[in-house]
Amino acid sequence: MAASTFWLLNALNKSYSTQTSYPIRFVYDESELIPIKPLPQEVAINVTGKGWKLLRKSLRLEVQPAEVYIRDLPRNNYLLGSALRPSLVNALDGLQLNFVVTDTIYFDFDPKVRKRIALRLDPTQKLTDNQHAIVGSVRINPDSITFTGPSSLIDSLPNPFLLRLPEEQTLAEPSKIPVPINYNYKSLVEANVEEAQVIVNVKSLVAEERQLLPELVNVPAGVALSLRPPIVVLRYQVLQDSMATLNRSAFKVVLNYNKFNPIDSTLVPELVQKPRGIRNVQVWPNRIKISRQ
Repeated sequence: MAASTFWLLNALNKSYSTQTSYPIRFVYDESELIPIKPLPQEVAINVTGKGWKLLRKSLRLEVQPAEVYIRDLPRNNYLLGSALRPSLVNALDGLQLNFVVTDTIYFDFDPKVRKRIALRLDPTQKLTDNQHAIVGSVRINPDSITFTGPSSLIDSLPNPFLLRLPEEQTLAEPSKIPVPINYNYKSLVEANVEEAQVIVNVKSLVAEERQLLPELVNVPAGVALSLRPPIVVLRYQVLQDSMATLNRSAFKVVLNYNKFNPIDSTLVPELVQKPRGIRNVQVWPNRIKISRQ
């Protein structure tokens, strides 16, 4: 054991040349720049030094990384290995740098920007069934979100930013629904809020039906017409809490003789007036037969 120890100590006092990896650290203004892919952590180099020094470096004991300074947005996304020589020489304590083995290191920086984007509910998502309706505007709290990250990724975000309810929900009453803020590149793009509250006022609808005599307009003087059928049927929905105040006499349907179709002798009934609060109106029939008396 004594002989082995003496041999080892003697060997560590000799000089050797070897290839090894050495850590590098990028130094840049983190408030202005942001890397959009992982930065290189080390480079391969060829060095000469005492065995003690080489062992300490290989074990990464008290190793000072070579610093790569990025002062402004780089015009190129690479740096030749030879350009790292001054930084490596300054960091290699007690070792002689023979040459840099790594030919090129690659990186990609973007300006770090902050952008405020309005939040909206996705209009393609159906929130109620046919017996309920959303009254008033949908409110979102907060009404906007601020994203911080690389400019290329921030610019790719939709504006306005559309929210979808977490599940396909059929709302039947006023609701306040938490909706998570989902987007890509969460490791690079930061949002100032993680979720928003969607506030929806939902009320019940009641179906009604009403018969009405259509009014003929633009009929030439002296022309008498008969209608078949002589009445139209209106089917519609009204908010349940508005039924008592609904002015059902405010409906008006006209038959415009200027739009007479001579092929089938019909006119299309047109709803030209309706009470406030009426929804989903349907007129039956969609054509009325016209004949002269």
